[in-house]
Amino acid sequence: MGRETVRILGIDTSLRSTGVGIIEARGSELRAVAYGRIKNPPKTPHSQCLENIFNTITDLIEEHKPACAAIEGAFFSKNANTAMVLGQARGTAITACARKGVPIYEHSPRSVKQAVVGTGAAQKDQVSKMVMRMLGLKEQPQEDAADALAIAICHFHRLVLPKELQGKAI
Repeated sequence: MGRETVRILGIDTSLRSTGVGIIEARGSELRAVAYGRIKNPPKTPHSQCLENIFNTITDLIEEHKPACAAIEGAFFSKNANTAMVLGQARGTAITACARKGVPIYEHSPRSVKQAVVGTGAAQKDQVSKMVMRMLGLKEQPQEDAADALAIAICHFHRLVLPKELQGKAI
């Protein structure tokens, strides 16, 4: 990857609290550019939640101009309704990236934990603390934002691999 600067948008989707984080990498140096969560109140109709996710991610892309985005791979739930709602939020985030021409990659929860903590069985708090340390943050980010930053960090680690091992855009 050399010493060029690259920005990566990480997205941890959920209907009510989607985590977003943008990191900037220059060589092996990483820093957080922006992070937070897209909050949707409990009584808000799903269609409005999805629109908010779409618009916020679009705005983040326009403002920060990431070269690529990374999202957590689909997870399996015993509850079909939960899986469907999560799928809708993921599809909305992927569509926002696609509309802006930002290639998006997915990484499994296990590979994200492995890239950040060193073990795929890491706990959420361990991931959050390592994200804080890796990015030199003074405070531990809120959980959804920390997860999004971790996904971006995971993708950064993929970028330093040879092209054939980096994965394909979804």
